[in-house]
Amino acid sequence: MKYKTKSSLLLMAAIAMSTAFTSCQKEDWQPLKDAIEDAGNTGGNTGTPTPSSSAILLVIDEESIDNGNAPNNFSETDVNDQIANLGQRSTLRYFKNNIGKSINLYSGEVGDEGWHAIKSIPASWKSAGPTNSGAQNFLKAGPGLGGGNDDREVLLDKIPNVTPLRATGLKMLIGQTVLAVVYDGDISINYGPLNGNLQGANLGLVALKIEAVTKRTDGSSGSLPIIKVKIMNVESAKAAPLKLFSNAPAPRSSSEPYDITPPATVSTISLTNAP
Repeated sequence: MKYKTKSSLLLMAAIAMSTAFTSCQKEDWQPLKDAIEDAGNTGGNTGTPTPSSSAILLVIDEESIDNGNAPNNFSETDVNDQIANLGQRSTLRYFKNNIGKSINLYSGEVGDEGWHAIKSIPASWKSAGPTNSGAQNFLKAGPGLGGGNDDREVLLDKIPNVTPLRATGLKMLIGQTVLAVVYDGDISINYGPLNGNLQGANLGLVALKIEAVTKRTDGSSGSLPIIKVKIMNVESAKAAPLKLFSNAPAPRSSSEPYDITPPATVSTISLTNAP
């Protein structure tokens, strides 16, 4: 009888300890989970990069992110303006210090867009080094891509299929995370055939999850939408598979289509691996 009582007590104690440990695990895990969601990056969800997560390569210019720009009125140091240079690839200071915060960004005007998709990677970017990936070489500012000793920008002019994003293309990005090189000036676009000049000083990198795209009503008649973004961790985005926005709608000209209002429905985004 004493043996059975002692066994029962031991069993009850073990169950109690197991329950307490499980509860403690759940409580201890939650802060870590919350931190991961704020610092991480995925293609349509929050969290750290996994084999199925992705980051879409874009370029953003001063029409969207710059010091003194509405609606955020960033300072020079907020956006690395004081260290802007060819091949600058540091994370913009404000975006490094505010991971997990949601903010609004303007996206420019029709004919002077602030967000641009890179739909194809030139073979010359791959051969430039230092890696076997042209897209990664651009992110690392390899020779001719913002780096090197001579001709630091030689591989950045007349890049095919650099596509300015208007309302429809921007809305297709909702739920996705982008990794963008931010320029200190304008990105020049030519039409027929579509190509872009990616030369010029850079402010650095940002990673943004697109949360909403809404019509801007307080700008000019050509103002493109307001983009609500969640600031993500650049290093996490760099570790995720890099993708290209392969079906970004290509404008016919600097004014057509006059696509300033996000449509009710858009095509599903098509992403291809960035070579």
